[in-house]
Amino acid sequence: MRNLRLLRNGGCRPAAISGTPQCFCLGAEPGTILVGSQYGLLELGSARDTVTREVDLAVEGFMPEDGSGCIVGIEDLPEQECVCVATAAGDILLCNLSMKQVECVGSVDSGLSTMSWSPDQELVLLVTGQQTLIMMTREFEPITEKQLHQDEFGEGKLVALGWGKKETQFHGSEGKQAAHRKQVEVSSASAWDDGRPRVTWRGDGQFVAVSAVCPETGARKVRVWNRELVLQSTSEPVSGLEQALYWKPSGNLIASTQEKPNRHDVVFLEKNGLLHGEFTLPFQKGQVKVNELLWNADSTILAIWLEDLKVDNSNPSSYVQLWTTGNYHWYLKQSLHFGSLEENRLVSLLWDRENLYRLHVLCKGWHYLFYDWHWTIDRGIGENSQDMANVAVIDGDKVLVTAFQHAVVPPPMCTYELQLQQAVNQVAFHTDPKHSGDMAVLDADNKISVYRYGQSTMSDLSVRFGAVGGNGFKAAVETPYLDKTHRVDVGSNNNEVMNPLGLRFLTWLPDDSFLVVGQGQHAAQSVLHHLTEVPHKTVAEQQRLSLRLSVPVDGEVISLCCSPATKTVALQLADGQILKYLWEASAPVLEPWRTSSGYAVQFPYPCMQTSITRIGGEEVILGLTDRCRFIVNDTEVASNITSFATYNEFLLVTTNSHTCQCFCLKNMPLKDAKRKSGDCSPPSSGSCTDSEVVRQVFLENAENFVRQIDTVNYINLFFTELKEEDFTKTMYPSLNGSSKAQSHQHPDQKKVNLICDVMRVAMENIDPQKYCLSILTAHVKKSPPELEIALQKVHDLRENNTPDVKAVSAEEALKYLLFLVDVNELYDYSLGTYDFDLVIMVAEKSQKDPKEYLPFLNTLRKMETNYQRYTIDKYLKRYTKALEHLSKCGPEHFSEFLNLVKDQNQYCEALKLYPPSTQEYKDISDAYGEYLVQKQLYEQAALIFARAGIFAKALDAFQDSGSWQQALCMATRLGYTKDMLSSLARSMAGKLVEQRKHAEAAILLEQYTEDYEEALLLLLEGALWEEALRLIHKYGRLDILETNFKPAILEAQKSQLIFLYSQKTAFLRHKSRLQVVRELKEKTCESLQDYETPNCPKLDLFSETSSVVTASDMNSRYSHSNSRISVRSSKNRRKAERKRYSLKEGSPFEDIALLEVLGENVRAVETVKGDIHILLKQLVLFGYNEQAGALQQALEEILQLMETSIPEIWTPDLQQSSVNLVLGPNSTANSIMAAYQQKRMVTPVVQDPELLIPPKLNKSLQWKLHLLQ
Repeated sequence: MRNLRLLRNGGCRPAAISGTPQCFCLGAEPGTILVGSQYGLLELGSARDTVTREVDLAVEGFMPEDGSGCIVGIEDLPEQECVCVATAAGDILLCNLSMKQVECVGSVDSGLSTMSWSPDQELVLLVTGQQTLIMMTREFEPITEKQLHQDEFGEGKLVALGWGKKETQFHGSEGKQAAHRKQVEVSSASAWDDGRPRVTWRGDGQFVAVSAVCPETGARKVRVWNRELVLQSTSEPVSGLEQALYWKPSGNLIASTQEKPNRHDVVFLEKNGLLHGEFTLPFQKGQVKVNELLWNADSTILAIWLEDLKVDNSNPSSYVQLWTTGNYHWYLKQSLHFGSLEENRLVSLLWDRENLYRLHVLCKGWHYLFYDWHWTIDRGIGENSQDMANVAVIDGDKVLVTAFQHAVVPPPMCTYELQLQQAVNQVAFHTDPKHSGDMAVLDADNKISVYRYGQSTMSDLSVRFGAVGGNGFKAAVETPYLDKTHRVDVGSNNNEVMNPLGLRFLTWLPDDSFLVVGQGQHAAQSVLHHLTEVPHKTVAEQQRLSLRLSVPVDGEVISLCCSPATKTVALQLADGQILKYLWEASAPVLEPWRTSSGYAVQFPYPCMQTSITRIGGEEVILGLTDRCRFIVNDTEVASNITSFATYNEFLLVTTNSHTCQCFCLKNMPLKDAKRKSGDCSPPSSGSCTDSEVVRQVFLENAENFVRQIDTVNYINLFFTELKEEDFTKTMYPSLNGSSKAQSHQHPDQKKVNLICDVMRVAMENIDPQKYCLSILTAHVKKSPPELEIALQKVHDLRENNTPDVKAVSAEEALKYLLFLVDVNELYDYSLGTYDFDLVIMVAEKSQKDPKEYLPFLNTLRKMETNYQRYTIDKYLKRYTKALEHLSKCGPEHFSEFLNLVKDQNQYCEALKLYPPSTQEYKDISDAYGEYLVQKQLYEQAALIFARAGIFAKALDAFQDSGSWQQALCMATRLGYTKDMLSSLARSMAGKLVEQRKHAEAAILLEQYTEDYEEALLLLLEGALWEEALRLIHKYGRLDILETNFKPAILEAQKSQLIFLYSQKTAFLRHKSRLQVVRELKEKTCESLQDYETPNCPKLDLFSETSSVVTASDMNSRYSHSNSRISVRSSKNRRKAERKRYSLKEGSPFEDIALLEVLGENVRAVETVKGDIHILLKQLVLFGYNEQAGALQQALEEILQLMETSIPEIWTPDLQQSSVNLVLGPNSTANSIMAAYQQKRMVTPVVQDPELLIPPKLNKSLQWKLHLLQ
């Protein structure tokens, strides 16, 4: 139900140019066109009315000087920095406009009638004067030459399977006589057909269609060729087929026109040459001729260039019509009338390749025009439920109106239609909410027809019912009537050059005046016209609107919206500026739109839809771009909005996740509305939620609730419908968007459990017998269900047989309980009560066979009570209770007890059942310790063993865990001798050295083996210099200083220097590589953004193109490798995790791998600062100042390098993205797209956010020695 609205128009008309334009194409530079005339080639700029560059081909000798030359094709070749021109004489020229050089790259003696380049500009097809086709490369090397007229059908010829003759086939409503009907001869081409071949390429450039007049029949045929000029198909004989031809860019249909006996149609052909659909033009047969057809780039708009045929002593009028289709119906959305002046006759028209909805037009008088369109929905805006909710759809000279208040019918059906005299271009609803159904219709003849609702004295024949009337039914829908028709003459003169659609953005103000926007004197200027109705004296004056005010606007107006409440009009300029117009002011002027703080508002992006509303009492302007960006004043607040509407203080938006959200703007602060968000979500609020109030009120009045309902069935239904969902957030959200659903009154209880308990207590207080079934429902509905309590209540009913007639019997209660709970589950719960009477009562109501459960129950009856309950609990898998009952059965069952503990790993529960002094406790602890040893939890196993007095196993476990202190304690408890302790200490010292715990190993060797020399060697090996000095002086072995200590510290100094040098080299190498990778990614991101196209449809031709590469294809190798990793062993999986970010050049996560390794470099250097500080002190102590100074300088240099490099590597944007990641488990498609459009996709895709956080340098550690400086 969309209409095409003119967004802006412009153009230029250079003066004093000789010759007449013959054809044109778009230049590589924005805003330029290249025009060919009989004398040469010119470049025009739309921003100025002058010729920017030109080449005179007549002077160069390629065109005759008498003006009889003709250019048949022109194409701009940006890569070659020249323009290719084909002349009718047969020359193919390359013109360099900058150098004014012309080169003839080829010539055809028979002349040329057409030149057409493929969409990718890799091939060029020439049609010669001898009716041949020549296919050439972009370097003008011939590929092949074929005759245009072929006898065969082509490679795609249909195969006849011979299933019967034509006479035996079914012919539908035509009857059998259709089989004997002779084929009608194909009529020749129209008399006005110029006879020139027409060439059109498919959107992907794989096929080209050529329409030419057959020399035998005189009728046109369409042939389809491939890129190698191999004939694919020939169209079926079509009588009256005309010259216009254009292949739909999406690839499925070829458009042409056909003159039929009683009408003029636009017809569509498939690639195989068969007709497939048509629609009729709104002209009589023989009234107009169709010169050309053109699809826009996304195949949504079909432009038709027409001219009058029957003209008496005057020039024919020219028209351009824009057609769209929807629901198998073709709509005429716009009609541009260029008049009959010779200089207004069209030369050619083109759709823009980049701006999908821009149409370029060139007239004979060198008048160049362009029109920018956009989609809009024209609807009425009312203030109450009595509004008709009208939506108007333009369809040629009709306006199809659907009143959604009364009927929702799919287009092209409607509630009623308005019949106009001319084609309709704009529809404007009255902005006064009280008259929101009234419409003003602007047609192609610049007349405004006003339709109003109300009492009309006579029926209006121009208003007809659509889908709601006729066939004897009386329609209950009120229809408008034609009130007046006004002619709009704003600075028009019949002698001037016609500019169709010179007026746009028709707005009907509440005071019954009109606003329109016209074109200014210059291309980048507009004029705001305020039109009012003059009190009529004659009929002629009554039908004319006078110009109240014309306000020049320095800029192109691209949208206009009105607020009847504040009597304000907002105009948006192409550069984003917002201007305000107060129409009821004494001296209406245009002024910048300013906020309450005084600064001018400017949209960051051009918006296709704008609206004025109030947020928090401040008047603001809302905007929505064609890329789903939603803007409040000058701030983008969401990037996933597909449409929006305002109604009083409410804002409704639809998102690209197919949701509709409503916001109340009355009490919302403007700063909340302006928050940045990738997704549209309601603003937060700290107020108390409605759910808490509702819950508290209900809990305090539970008994009143029960008494008011009174019926047991209704109460049961209430219980069954209870959910944990907070309906004050989901079904009935607050209008101000507040959302806090947690209750502060009962934080530890679930909502359902809380309500069930409160209701149950209330019913027990009122009448427990009457509400017995409801009480059972309250127990069952809880989570987890209280089935045992419910069964016990049923059992109590059976035991307490009361004579009360109103009381529920045990049989009824059990039957009802079985309705709520599965019988097998209820049987198990009843068995868990150890009440066999209750078990039998439940079993009798089930489908169980008595032969199955009675023997089992009889066996249980014969058992001792504790063993009986143990057996039941084990059967029900309640192992904790089973152990409790089995522990009471005596020592003879302890082996069975221990086996159950081991089978179910119930060690902790088992230890609680026996005192620590018993043998059973020790046996359980022994089993528990062995279990922990198997799990490699050695230290916990050792503690269990030691607590139970099993010291030998505790000693082994402590050794395996590395707790050498506890191991020595266990050895003492076992009575180890001095030699045994020495051997044990030496063994544990070896294990500690393997773990690089040299200090602890040295303690064992010194204190328990009394081998201080080996302890000294271990300390020197572990670089524990100060501890080693202590032992040297303790035992008076100063000779070790010369033999071992000094060589060790010098060797350590060399090792640290080598380590620091290697870290510095690696850091610099990785840093420089990271800079290169980031530059490459930024260039890639920019190139991807350059290829973005708004509203790009799924093209049909992609189904036949095998070279289309999707994102899934590009990432397929990574997804496949990940799937293989998922089935590997845990060892390989950990290895794959370590290699997730590869440093290999060109890998997808190379930048992340570089960040990871750079962070490791920084942390490695940071770790050795303390060790180097101790080493420096030892070097200075023994006079190695030179070595100490070199080491200190090396460490200081690398630390300074890292400190200055960290802000360059971990930039502020990168650190911010670690908090708000673009991708991740909490991101959405909308947030990712918003970040991409804001050029934030350079942020690396990480699964480890800590990699984006810079490592910390500990500046508080004073490691340097000032005496070395």
